[in-house]
Amino acid sequence: MTSQLRTLFGKASLVVTLSLTLASLAHASYKRTYNFGAGLDGNNPASRLVFDAVGNAYGTTAAGGDSDLGTIFMVTPSGDEQILYSFEGGGDGSDPHGGVILDAAGNLYGTAVAGGYGGICAGDGCGVVFELTNSNGRWTLLTLYSFLGENDGWGPGSPLIWDAAGNLYGTAPDGGKHGNGVVFELSPTQNGWQQKVLHAFTGKKDGAVGSLGALLIDDAGNLYGTTELGGGDAGAGTVYELSPTGQGSRKFTTLYDFKGMPDAANPYGGLAADSAGNLYGTTYFGGQFGMGTVFQLSHGPNGAWQENILYNFQGGTDGSFPTSTLLFTNSTTLMGTTTTGGRPSCDCGAIFSLKFSHGAWKEKLGHLFGKGRDGSYPSYGLTSDPAGNLWGTTPVGGNDGGGTLFQLTP
Repeated sequence: MTSQLRTLFGKASLVVTLSLTLASLAHASYKRTYNFGAGLDGNNPASRLVFDAVGNAYGTTAAGGDSDLGTIFMVTPSGDEQILYSFEGGGDGSDPHGGVILDAAGNLYGTAVAGGYGGICAGDGCGVVFELTNSNGRWTLLTLYSFLGENDGWGPGSPLIWDAAGNLYGTAPDGGKHGNGVVFELSPTQNGWQQKVLHAFTGKKDGAVGSLGALLIDDAGNLYGTTELGGGDAGAGTVYELSPTGQGSRKFTTLYDFKGMPDAANPYGGLAADSAGNLYGTTYFGGQFGMGTVFQLSHGPNGAWQENILYNFQGGTDGSFPTSTLLFTNSTTLMGTTTTGGRPSCDCGAIFSLKFSHGAWKEKLGHLFGKGRDGSYPSYGLTSDPAGNLWGTTPVGGNDGGGTLFQLTP
């Protein structure tokens, strides 16, 4: 893997290794920018954020809205929110967890765990892939694909990504040929969008249950992802690659299977990469203390991948049980969130950084989340706006109890 890895948003791409002005957590200013949960507002913002060129943030809430089945929202840089769409639970879907991505025209694309047309999931529906378009200030949702819950999978909850040709990729944690989830591709055609299963997980060496994080794609079109379960004897999850064969199919390779304590276990987030092609992620369990890790995968002798545990979370005043996808804020600093740990009186999660210095990775804690208005249990990590500020969400807490959108400013 010599190509630079990227996550793709429409025709423009955002390189995973970002150049930000945030020098350290110690000098960053934390503030809540928006509180969810009042009236018909959304709540439980189970979403990473994406930003347009002027700094508007877009994401999804898993509940709230007109039918309490979730929303797609926009928050301006000044903190004003607009609900762009409220899910109704029919063919449009419900319970969106993966956030959205933007194309060059400003259209939004995402997934919903339930809803859709038909399938084996009874009245709840098996989930959808959707597009939200804007015409003169009026937003309209189009269902691009409804999962049937059989060979095509069901319950898609991870974010989508693009490739350079405009194809969409994602994961569904359930269903598929072996009942352990799938990786899928959605391609535009003259007659609509066509879904293709790229890999159906068996629950064995290849893993089972795709993670909450987005897939990663490089310039050659190789896809990289994690599974929460499966792999070797420990069944503690995997890191995998899906590479194009040139014949319309993809070759699946398990790059690493986690071994459980004291090794890492159960990655819930996606992957990040540096300019050398090393992969980085978090695991919810495992490590020296059983409370999660930050890991690195790098090329070893003869092309084999080697794992290195960069940090073992300890609980207590340290963070614990991370589910976030990591973010490079510069070439030597990783940042993320833990769902618990931090403030002793709350155990409500923390923002952390890992900086490589003098041959070792050192952790530093930033904001420690509390109960009530502060927001609690950040699960989805951080993203950067065009000005270099970092943003994230908490699924609960805030003034109205429905979660928060927060900002870290250098």
